[in-house]
Amino acid sequence: QVQLVESGGGLVQVGGSLRLSCAASGSIFRLNTMAWFRQAPGKQRELVASITRLGFTNYATSVKGRFIISKDNAKNTVYLQMSSLKPEDTAVYYCNTAQAADSAYWGQGTQVTVSS
Repeated sequence: QVQLVESGGGLVQVGGSLRLSCAASGSIFRLNTMAWFRQAPGKQRELVASITRLGFTNYATSVKGRFIISKDNAKNTVYLQMSSLKPEDTAVYYCNTAQAADSAYWGQGTQVTVSS
């Protein structure tokens, strides 16, 4: 059974930090490149960061140098450490496999709001 449970969002001021967590099903976590996505109101979902099974990471240009994706294989959990947050980072954040389609199963996401 697919499980993706995001947590850690909240309201933060500009320049602040948050750490998001995503508990994933073991099979999904072990076999795939995992990623964090975000969707702002009125915009399409976009890939923010990804991490391969071997731990190689990749970031969207807009978050490079500010966000760090990591994972704990023993806990089947993916993290997103977000720093120097900006108002444009405000969105619902989701985790999934990096290749997940819109029609795939998605968790409930976690809301991140950055106030100026």
